[in-house]
Amino acid sequence: MTGGGRLGTAERQAASFDQIRRARQSELAEDYCELIADLIAEHGEARIVDLAERFGVTHATVNKTVARLQREGLVTTRPYRSIFLTEAGTELAEMSRHRHQIVLDFLKAIGVSDENAEIDAEGIEHHVSDETLSALEHLTMKLRGHRGRI
Repeated sequence: MTGGGRLGTAERQAASFDQIRRARQSELAEDYCELIADLIAEHGEARIVDLAERFGVTHATVNKTVARLQREGLVTTRPYRSIFLTEAGTELAEMSRHRHQIVLDFLKAIGVSDENAEIDAEGIEHHVSDETLSALEHLTMKLRGHRGRI
């Protein structure tokens, strides 16, 4: 059935679910690249053990994900050595951090507590379109101008 109504058309709904699936696939890569960049900036290196601890997953899970990131050209690594971002990985980390900051600033601007804004931004940043992200950024700027410093 491809009719309209509350559900909309089947094509529109399929496109929406496709967008969600793509966001989920890139979410893990974005989170890993962002955390790797943060660990390198703060500690000078990113190790499997650090990623496992901070994500709350096993070393095997991190190894599997890092191997996938290597295949995708986002990281480089050697056995028993640190993990390094490639240029593409660095760009992905920066883009993810920027998206996160826009969502975080917006949530704080509308009165969400710092703690909840941080938690919610972590999920939302991966699932909003560029159009929505731009609108959030624009609205945040207006709110800042109206109320002063957030």
